Amino acid sequence: MALPKEIGPHTIVAQATGLVAADMDGEKVMLNIEKGKYFGLNRVGSRIWELLEKPLTVQEMVAVLLKEYDVEEKNCRQDVLTYLSKLYARGLVAIV
Repeated sequence: MALPKEIGPHTIVAQATGLVAADMDGEKVMLNIEKGKYFGLNRVGSRIWELLEKPLTVQEMVAVLLKEYDVEEKNCRQDVLTYLSKLYARGLVAIV
């Protein structure tokens, strides 16, 4: 089955399985057990990761982030889409 080429505003995403994450001073460090690779997330990336504990649409995630951060909606949406696409390409998030 081919993977979707792009994550959009209505795409439902969640954390991928097979990852171990730990909190280190407000930032997340993750280990992809399958690939044996470590990944570090900054504070905003860590917040996005927390939101991905339960499946939600990109649009829902952006709505939460707009309440928590001083950012324009257009910029937030684009940054979240770009970030999630990178995480998806590395197998860290799943499309539900």
